[in-house]
Amino acid sequence: MCEMGKPIETIDVEPLNLPAPLRKEEKQPEPAVVPFEVPVSETILGGSMAKGAQTNARKDNNRGARAEAGHTLKGAGISGFREARRRTKLSLSNLRLARSTWGLLPSAVVRNLIRLTSSYGLSIAAGDLQLLDGKWYVTHSGLLGIAQRRHCAGIRADLLRDFSDSSLSHWVFKATVYKTCGSKGFVGYGDADPSNVSSMVRGAELRIAETRAVNRALRKAYGIGLCSVEELGAFSSQTRPSTIPSPSNGSHYSNGSGNGQPRLRDQLCLLIRQFNLDSNLVKAYAADFCGTKTLSEASRESIERFISQLSKSAKENRDALVCKLNAYSQHQEVTL
Repeated sequence: MCEMGKPIETIDVEPLNLPAPLRKEEKQPEPAVVPFEVPVSETILGGSMAKGAQTNARKDNNRGARAEAGHTLKGAGISGFREARRRTKLSLSNLRLARSTWGLLPSAVVRNLIRLTSSYGLSIAAGDLQLLDGKWYVTHSGLLGIAQRRHCAGIRADLLRDFSDSSLSHWVFKATVYKTCGSKGFVGYGDADPSNVSSMVRGAELRIAETRAVNRALRKAYGIGLCSVEELGAFSSQTRPSTIPSPSNGSHYSNGSGNGQPRLRDQLCLLIRQFNLDSNLVKAYAADFCGTKTLSEASRESIERFISQLSKSAKENRDALVCKLNAYSQHQEVTL
């Protein structure tokens, strides 16, 4: 205590040196991850490629199939990712089946196959596509599959009696495809008569006309510029798998049908396309069957017997027929 009247002594106190508060460490921003893109080499295909080159070409085709299918549905979410994976597997399956069926294919044909698979989900194993003369054609089942996957509302087919003639087996149909319940519809027309159908389906002109009309309407509705197999005529020169010219000598095999007989060339071409047979091997087998050097030297009766035998063998056991045809692969190619 201090006495009254005396001044109070002041005491100097040194300030406390307290440590500065600890600061939280600032997080450094993570470096951005730059995706690494694997370059896809252009498919190199050729008839006389070495074994290593063929392997590289197949790898390029498979890699291109993955890239094309993934690019089509990029950024579509989880469902889009699953769909992209499914179509990538379908593209690879189509490539393998196409090579086993038609051999080594040109790069343009491979790219078109990948595009058709990724865009429409078409399958070779399901019979949705056919390769004729180096070009892809869609089938009726393939078009119906596209309509089902895209939830088509309905298809209507009407017979146009004013333009049809039952006595001549000439039929005309009008088909309308409704993508939604409220749409006005996409219209397609189809006709058929004995002059524009193969002799193998003679008598079914009514059903063929309806199928052609439906195919055209479906292709319009879903923007498919690919021609369908059923719309082809009796194998025009642009779409025949093989060409069999008529011989100048009238005593030999003639493809003409001026006397009303079936066109044998059309029958043979239809069998080749229907059962996916090699045209060169079939011609070699035909020449051997008829006992001639070339098929043009065979008589019409011999050709008819061969076509009947070929059709029977393909329907009963196609695998056995293919093995038999492969035996002619080592022989010299028969030209007509």
